[in-house]
Amino acid sequence: MDELLLRVSDALNRLPEGNHEIVCVDDGSSDSTLSRLIALRSDYPLLRVVGLSRNFGHQAAVTAALDHAAGEVVLVMDGDLQDDPEALPRFIEEYKQGADVVYAKRANRPEGPLKRFAYALHYRLLATISDSPVQVDSGDFALLSRRAVDLIREMPERQRYVRGLRAWIGLNQVGIDVDRGERFAGDSKYSFKALLSLAFDGVFAFSRVPLRAASIMGLGVVVAGLAYGAFVLVDRLAGGAPQGFAALALLQILFSGVLLLVLGVIGEYLGRIYDEVKRRPIYIVGKVWEGEQWTNR
Repeated sequence: MDELLLRVSDALNRLPEGNHEIVCVDDGSSDSTLSRLIALRSDYPLLRVVGLSRNFGHQAAVTAALDHAAGEVVLVMDGDLQDDPEALPRFIEEYKQGADVVYAKRANRPEGPLKRFAYALHYRLLATISDSPVQVDSGDFALLSRRAVDLIREMPERQRYVRGLRAWIGLNQVGIDVDRGERFAGDSKYSFKALLSLAFDGVFAFSRVPLRAASIMGLGVVVAGLAYGAFVLVDRLAGGAPQGFAALALLQILFSGVLLLVLGVIGEYLGRIYDEVKRRPIYIVGKVWEGEQWTNR
C-alpha cells in the first residue's frame, strides 16, 4: 500500500493544479490491507477508503470504485502496481484531445507464454463473436470521463464485465500502449477459476453466438443421424447384415454428449438471467473512511 500511494501521489503531483482524490476499495481482504489503508489516511489526505462487507469479486470492486469517485475524470487501476501510475499524464493528454475513454493496451505482459496465449485467444475470440465492439488486449486500466462513468453506472446488470461495458457505451475511445509490470508484492488472489469465470462473463454478457452455435450443432447432429439412418435402411434393403451394438452405442454417446453441451450453454444464460431477476446489489459497503471517522453506508 505504501508504494502504491506514493507512486499515485507523485503522478497526481505532476498534473496541473486541481482537486484530486484517491479512492481505494478493499474487497473484503483477509490480511492487514484495510488497517494499513486506514493508518495511511493521515499521510494522504486525498485518500478515501471504501471497505466492502465481504469479498464480492474484482469487477464488483471496480464498480464500487466508480460509484464512489467524484472527479470529472476517473482513472481505474489495480492496486498491485501492474498498472503503471506514471502513465497518468499520457491518459490526461488524450483526454484533453477529446477522448471520453482512454484505455491501456497491454504492450508487454510479464506472464508466462501459456497464460499470454490464453489471454490473447480469449480477447480475439470475444472480439469475433461479440455483438458490440471489444477492445483487444486491454483490461480495466483506463481513464474515463465523467460522462462515461455515469453511463456505466446506469447499467443495472449484476454480472459485471466492466471493460465490456466501457466498450459498449461507444463515445470517443482511444487506446495507448502501456507495458504491464510485475506484481509489486504478494501473490495474486485471482485464481484460474476466477479468470475463467470472468472470461465466461465477457462471452455470455456480450454475445448470443454460443446459443446459435448450440442450435447449429444440434442441427448438424440431426442431419448426421438422418444420414446414418438412411445408410442403415439402404444397407438393410440391399440384404446387408444388421448394424451391431457398437455402432448404436457410439451414436447414443454422441447424441447424449451434444445434448448435454447444448443444455450447458442454455444453463449458462439461464443462470445469469436468474441472478439478474433477483435484483441483489452488486456489492455491499461495510464502511467508508471519510474525514476523521468511519461512517456506515
